[in-house]
Amino acid sequence: MTDQPVRAVLGVDIGTSSSKGVVVDLEGRVLRSAARSHKVSRPRPGWAEMDGDLWWEEFTAISRELLAGADADEQIVAVGVSGMGPCVLVTDQGGTPLRPAILYGIDSRATEQIESLTVELGGDEVIMEHCGSVLSTQAVGPKLAWLARHEPDTFARSRRLFMPSSWLAYQLTGAYVLDHHSASQCTPLYDTRTLEWYPPFASKIAPGLELPPLLWPGDTAGYVSTEAAAATGLPAGVPVIAGTIDAWSEAVSVDSQNNGDLMLMYGTTMFLVNTVPDRVTSPQLWGTVGAFEGTRNLAGGMATSGAVTSWLKELFGSLDFPELLELAAASGPGARGLLMLPYFAGERTPVADPQARGIIAGLSLSHTRGDLYRAALEATALGVRHNIESMELAGGNIRRIVAVGGGTQGELWTQIVSDVTGQPQLIPSQTIGASYGAAYLAAGTVAEVRISEWNPPARTVHPNPAVSADYEELYDLYLRLYPATQDIAHALAGREERLSPQNLERETTP
Repeated sequence: MTDQPVRAVLGVDIGTSSSKGVVVDLEGRVLRSAARSHKVSRPRPGWAEMDGDLWWEEFTAISRELLAGADADEQIVAVGVSGMGPCVLVTDQGGTPLRPAILYGIDSRATEQIESLTVELGGDEVIMEHCGSVLSTQAVGPKLAWLARHEPDTFARSRRLFMPSSWLAYQLTGAYVLDHHSASQCTPLYDTRTLEWYPPFASKIAPGLELPPLLWPGDTAGYVSTEAAAATGLPAGVPVIAGTIDAWSEAVSVDSQNNGDLMLMYGTTMFLVNTVPDRVTSPQLWGTVGAFEGTRNLAGGMATSGAVTSWLKELFGSLDFPELLELAAASGPGARGLLMLPYFAGERTPVADPQARGIIAGLSLSHTRGDLYRAALEATALGVRHNIESMELAGGNIRRIVAVGGGTQGELWTQIVSDVTGQPQLIPSQTIGASYGAAYLAAGTVAEVRISEWNPPARTVHPNPAVSADYEELYDLYLRLYPATQDIAHALAGREERLSPQNLERETTP
């Protein structure tokens, strides 16, 4: 008798600060993992871009690394993909990128187009009724309009629209498709009522684009081609799913797509996805379709979270994250009188202000690196509470909170979030995130699998009632600080734009 081969799936996610891959067997065990770090290009204030070719280069490198460590009896039987989004990668008819991809809501270049398109299309209520969300820095449509206005030659040559997940699926299979969830964040091109592209708006904004056929994230987009097999080491002919945006793949990875679930994704940015029984819309949030057919979500996203802690770590130099967490824990609730607004890249929900800026209030000469780091963790927690309360006011349905992402590895950050929100958080056994969710969706194409069995709960973080009064006071100050400083922040954002090296160079060049 010979041993049965180990059937496994490959899942790869293209994130904001890194790409991650896992090989997972059909029981949900992670056999191997790999990662590649990268940086977002910020050529001007408010811009965030990335080279689409990098996504494929990192996928092939991760795939080859993971397959090189395989046992002789291991078989990859399906491939899952996911990635940050919604992004705007435009290509010609042959699939050649015409410029770097414009990233999701952390790129705020299209503010003028948001305003003009909102008027042109009939106002916020009309757009939200069709598309589930109003236009914001998260929306794809205004960024396409920005391309048409500022890079008309590129726009005229654009024929196809990709995001990281659909770009990987295209490179692997040759299939030009997009999943319904990602399409529902292509506001205002997609109608969240009919679950189809919305021609009246799409033809006005992107008349030359061939919008892709739509699938659900776990549907098979195609099969690994001979050329892709040679590049990646994957076996030709195995199925590749359509995939989806990373936050929704993260939610899948921790069994947080059930009615009443709220997923908190602790990453470079903070993302919140609440699964609701029916279509819910709010001008402060994003109403989308879910990762599974028949599901609906109310979502929010902060423009920074881990991005701020990484920025502080870089400024502090020699300290690593465990040391900073130790110093932050010693600082104590309230960071010894500090309060931070985490709007270092503008803010997405619920304030929807691309001109917002980070503020650190209460500084004195006695404050330490630990106090600053604690204030950053608390700022994220305060922003999470602001989003949760906005969701509940909009008709959200929050019964269970599940945390995922790199920020869940240490206990301090999740504890602060539970203390500030007054809500317990479930931490699952596996918190690797979107690549694991992509692997699970891929496994569903070849076997009967259940994420509740793959990734059961490991522990629960409970709020500490001893600090609730302190954080109630801090939250009140947090809500007051933004409107009190909004005009000054906007003025400084304007100065930042005028004084950017690119603008100064342009002004001084004869």
